[in-house]
Order: sequence, then structure tokens, then C-alpha cells
Amino acid sequence: MVKLAANLSMMFNEVDMLDRFDAAANAGFKGVEYLFPYDFPAEQIKERLDKNGLRQVLFDLPAGDWDAGERGLGALPDRVNEFRDGIGKAIEYALALDCGLLTCLAGIPPEGTDPELATQTLVDNMAFAAPLAADAGAKLLLEPINTRDIPGYLISTTEQGISILDAVDHENAWLQYDIYHMQIMEGDLAPTIKRLQDRIPHFQLADNPGRNEPGTGEINYPYLFSFIDGLGYDGWIGCEYKPAGLTEDGLGWAAAYLG
Repeated sequence: MVKLAANLSMMFNEVDMLDRFDAAANAGFKGVEYLFPYDFPAEQIKERLDKNGLRQVLFDLPAGDWDAGERGLGALPDRVNEFRDGIGKAIEYALALDCGLLTCLAGIPPEGTDPELATQTLVDNMAFAAPLAADAGAKLLLEPINTRDIPGYLISTTEQGISILDAVDHENAWLQYDIYHMQIMEGDLAPTIKRLQDRIPHFQLADNPGRNEPGTGEINYPYLFSFIDGLGYDGWIGCEYKPAGLTEDGLGWAAAYLG
């Protein structure tokens, strides 16, 4: 059974962030995710979750100065202490919000950084974070992201992601599979998902091109939903897309899975 989580960083932007929990629940969603919770006290977020009967599915580890263009700290050799401080902060929120998935963003290594050093930094940081997340009841995920949207991002294919996870060599290091990003970078979606199904505890979606809602581009989402469901996947699929218009006006594609 397909379970959709609204991504509140991208959806329901017609209202302020905390009001998006209400809007998602009113639209029929039972779960939510977003980039970061850290601008609000965990108690405020928990109140909105409980009020609306929502499950907090996932959020990302602190990722540096997002507004300045930083996209993660995992692979930045000169930011290891900041990354490790961020783990503690993320776990505090995960415990307060009963969130079982935390995403590590590899980031964009500074120009001139030795690629091998950046890669080893990411491996070491994930090896540090994985057992801490496990102790808090959360899975630690690594997400490959396409380099068209984020040039220079270190991990951009499933092969790279799995290579990092193999090097981390911890049972709590997992792959986050974003269908939109991987359609851009490598395609071959269904066979890749089948091959890696035991390593993927979370999917995200958007259509391509445009990163808008399913049905606006080239990806056959009805087929993929049926395929993923047929594999026995019982986790969430995060709707990390930019609505082409008003969020609620574009939810026709999701009607069969909501409510």
C-alpha cells in the first residue's frame, strides 16, 4: 500500500511553515517530512503533529548555511566538528518528534578539495553518526542528488551511494532513493529499485523535467507505485516536488492514495 508523506519544505508554501502541518492533514496526508526542523522548538512541531494525527517521517541533518548555497556537511573535511555537533542536535529533535529517518547530506566540497579526502570524510562522518542514530531509534540515510540542480554535489548516483555505505560498513547506514534525482542521473528506475530494495528504507518523488507533481513529466508513476508496492515495500514515499500551481489544485494524482 502506497503511503505518501507531504514534504513541507516544498508543498503548501501558500501558508507559513507551522500551518503547513494543518494543510497537509486537511489534504489527507498521514505523514510529513521536510528539510530541517531547527528553526522551531521541537515542542511546537510536536504540537502540530499531534493535533493533526501526523507521523513525522524524515528530516535532514544540519547542512550548513543553506541560504548561502551550502548543501550539507558530510563530505567537508574542514567542518567535521560542526557535522558531529549537528548529529547531536538532530537526534534531540528525532527523539522529541518520534522520527525514524535522518538524512545525511554529503554536500559540495570546497574547490580544490582532494576528492579522496572528501569521500573519506563522508565515510568517517557516517560511521560516527550511524550508531548514534541507531541508539535513538533512527535510520541514517545517504541521498544521491543530481548534479544538474546542485553542481558539484559529491554523491550523485546510486553506485556512489552504495560504495559509501559499503565503506561505512554499519547496519544502520542506508540509501535514500529520490526517483526524480535518479531519473536525471541514471534512469533505469525499476531495475535499480529492485536490485537495491533491501537497502532503501525511504523514497522521494517528483516528475521530470520541472520537478513538479507526478503526471506533469516523463516518469510513469502509476507503474512505479505498483512496482514498488509489489516488492513489498511498506515505508513512506516523500512528495518532494514543487507544485506547478497551488498545492491542493495539483493533488489529483494522489487522490487514490490519500484520505
